Amino acid sequence: MTYKILCSDLDGTLLTTKNDVSEVTISEINRIKNHLKIILVSARMPKSMRYLQERLGIQNLPIICYNGALVLDNNKELFSTFIGIKELQTIYTIAEKYNVKMGLYFNDEWYVPQDSERVQKEIHHTKAEPIFEDTKVTLVNWEKRGVGAHKIMLMGTKETTDAIFTALTSALSELLHFYRSNDTLIEVAPKTISKLSAIELLLQNETLDEVIAFGDNYNDMEMLTHVGCGVAVENGRTEVKAIANHITLKNTENGVAHFIKQNIII
Repeated sequence: MTYKILCSDLDGTLLTTKNDVSEVTISEINRIKNHLKIILVSARMPKSMRYLQERLGIQNLPIICYNGALVLDNNKELFSTFIGIKELQTIYTIAEKYNVKMGLYFNDEWYVPQDSERVQKEIHHTKAEPIFEDTKVTLVNWEKRGVGAHKIMLMGTKETTDAIFTALTSALSELLHFYRSNDTLIEVAPKTISKLSAIELLLQNETLDEVIAFGDNYNDMEMLTHVGCGVAVENGRTEVKAIANHITLKNTENGVAHFIKQNIII
């Protein structure tokens, strides 16, 4: 099969370290980028993806941010949907009860109520700086502006995250996706979107069968299942590897670049 689009998740997949692509990956992308559209697909905010686009030399192509809630082509907004104030207030009330902190994202804005080890890790991994502001204040300001969250990151301990996950899914699972990033983090996204829906939005003279995609986590599963070739990295979740067409090396072993070199002949 000749593929026309290559889509890749970033963290745990394309990135060899926590915040960068390797020279091996850059070399392989450079080899194929004039023949395939290279689309970065991530839960990250735009500014945390653009420096990677520059490293790969693909700034002219669209990016899929926030698991598909925001799709940009350079500075042009192709699609945007966010979690509204009503749902944000409900989540805030539940988060307060369980002593879980909220990170709120809208476009290139990132708000957190206080600094923490988790926030510092996010700064290092994504090369973005948050605005430190009480969540209640952020929600009041957003309501005045008529905006909401492209993504929410809930941060707690394993015990509080376990507890709040059950409470949130019980209250809001019909409207929102809740992803366990790890034992202490929950990502929240609008249920109307996914990485797959964003890819479909970008199709022009291509079909899903002409797309090859790489991923490692639960939010990649729909994308890997429905494209022409879904590839999981070895470090991916067991469930992700079970539905993938192929499994490549770990992200720390340049798994995406390895698969491209072995299977995409230009």
